[in-house]
Amino acid sequence: MSVATILPAISAAGSGWFARAVSRDIPVEPDSDEATSWILNELSKAPYQAAKPTLFDRVSKAFTDWLDSLTIGDGTALPAFVLVLLIALATIAIVAAIVVYGIPRLNRKSRRPENILFGEADYRTAAQLREAAEKSAARDDFASAIADMFRAIARGLSERTLVTMTPGTTAHGFAVRAARVLPECGAELAESADTFDLVRYMRKPATRTQYEQLRAVESRTRAAKPNLVEAER
Repeated sequence: MSVATILPAISAAGSGWFARAVSRDIPVEPDSDEATSWILNELSKAPYQAAKPTLFDRVSKAFTDWLDSLTIGDGTALPAFVLVLLIALATIAIVAAIVVYGIPRLNRKSRRPENILFGEADYRTAAQLREAAEKSAARDDFASAIADMFRAIARGLSERTLVTMTPGTTAHGFAVRAARVLPECGAELAESADTFDLVRYMRKPATRTQYEQLRAVESRTRAAKPNLVEAER
C-alpha cells in the first residue's frame, strides 16, 4: 500500500476519533426548559447566593437613594451634614413629644384617672356596668354581679361629675366622697362598700340578697338629687 493511500485513511480515522471525542466533551444543545433548569441549578450554588444583596443592603440603598433625591429649589442636592442634622432634629422632636405627652393611645385611655375603678382599668359606662351586673346575676354569678354593680354606682356619679375617681380611690374612700354629695344615701353607700370589699377582695360568698340590696342602692343614687354645695368643694 502506498503512502498516498495510507495518509487519507489515517486522516479519515483521526477526524472520526476527534469528532467522537469532541461530541463527548461538548453537550448537546438543550431545549428551553432544560436550559432554564441548568441556569437555576447554577444560580442556586453557594457563591451566587452569597453575592445576593441582603435585606439590610436593599433598605440602606433605598434610604441612600431617597437622601440623594432631596434637592434645594435650584436642583442642587442638600449637603450631607444638613441631611444628618435634619434627621437628628426630627428624632429629638419625636422623643421629646413621647416624653412630654406619652404614647397617644396610652395617654388617652390608660392614664385618664376616671378610667381607673378601684385599682383596675375599666372603660365601661355606668349603663354597661349595670347590664353586665344583671347578666352575671342571671347566671347566679353574684360575686361578679356585685362587683360590677358597685362599679356602676361609682361610674355613674363620676359621669355626673359629682365624685372624682382617682387611681388610688378605695371602695370606702368613694363611699365617703359620695356621701358628701348624696347625704341621704351615705349609710347605704358605706354598707355597699363593705359588701364590695368582702366579696371582691376577701372572697366571701356572695348572695342574691346582697346583690339585690346593692342594686337598690345603685337605683337610688342614680335618681338622687345631689348637694351641689358639697359637690363643688
